[in-house]
Amino acid sequence: QQCDVSEHWVCGSNGRSYRNHCELHRDACITQTKIHAEHRGHCLERPTKKDVSPIVCFLSDRDWLRDRVIQWIQEAVESDKLPSNVSSAHDLLQTYFQMYNNGDLQLDSKEFLSFLRHNETALNLTYSNTLETNLLLRSLCVDALIELSDENADWKLSLNEFINCLTPTYHPPERKCALEDEVFEDGAETRMECNKCVCACGNWVCTALTCNGEDWVQEDVKDGGEEEEMTEEEWSRRVAELNALQPDARH
Repeated sequence: QQCDVSEHWVCGSNGRSYRNHCELHRDACITQTKIHAEHRGHCLERPTKKDVSPIVCFLSDRDWLRDRVIQWIQEAVESDKLPSNVSSAHDLLQTYFQMYNNGDLQLDSKEFLSFLRHNETALNLTYSNTLETNLLLRSLCVDALIELSDENADWKLSLNEFINCLTPTYHPPERKCALEDEVFEDGAETRMECNKCVCACGNWVCTALTCNGEDWVQEDVKDGGEEEEMTEEEWSRRVAELNALQPDARH
C-alpha cells in the first residue's frame, strides 16, 4: 500500500514519528509488529541519560599516593626534627606502624587512612574538586596500596609488608585486566548490559545500575520480550566472576 504525502504527524508506540496514520499502519504491516498511535505530532525525544562511570583508583592514582607518602617520609627524616632513636625512613615507618595498628601488629585500610591523616598538610592528597569524591578515591587508593604489597592476601599489612609498600626502590607492577582471552590496560572500558566496567589496578570495577526498559533498551530484544532485572546478589556474583579471570599479579 502506498500512502499519500499529507503531513498529519503521529507518534507511534514504538517511539518513532510517522508522517500520517497511513505510514504508521504501513510500517506495522511491513514489520509485522503491533504499532498504535500514542499521540498527535512528533514523538518527544527521550532525554539521554548521562553515561555513568564508576569511581575508581587507577594505577596512576595509586602510584601518586604512594609517591606522596614516600616524599613525606623522606622529608621528615631529613628535617632533623625526629627523636634521636629515629634515623632512617625504615625507623620512621616502624614508629608510625606501632602508632596506628591496634595491637594486632597488622595495619588495615582504616588504620592506613589514619596514618595518612597524621600530616594532611604535608601530603596534600587532593584527587577531585569535591570532598566526597576526594575521600572516596583516597579510600580506594589505600585499598589498592594494601593489595600492592599484601603477600598473604589478608587485606592487612604486616610491618614488613608496610615497609615494602613504601620503599622507594620497589617498583609496583602494572596489573592488567583479562576478559574473554584478551588483556586490557588500566583505564580500559567495557560494558555488561547497561553497566560500564572500568579496568583499575588489575580489577574490573562496574557500576550497579538496574537494567530495565526505561533506563536501557537492548536493540536485539524480540517483540514482546522483556529484559530481566538482576538482583544485587546476582550482579555482585557476575562482577566477582569477571575479576576471577584476572591474572595473579603476585606470580
